[in-house]
Amino acid sequence: MTVEHDTLLWLSKSIGLFYLIGLSVAVMVYVYWPSNKKRFDRAASAILHDEDRPTEGVK
Repeated sequence: MTVEHDTLLWLSKSIGLFYLIGLSVAVMVYVYWPSNKKRFDRAASAILHDEDRPTEGVK
């Protein structure tokens, strides 16, 4: 039994498409999961804390 190139190409494109859709859904679920809100809010504001003076020991 031989498999045509077009069949393999269609199969690989379909599997890749569903893989990327599933990965995108998983990332969106992780990002919008309620228990992660505190972590993301802390990370978003962390860059703003303690940035108003130079680092100790830098000449």
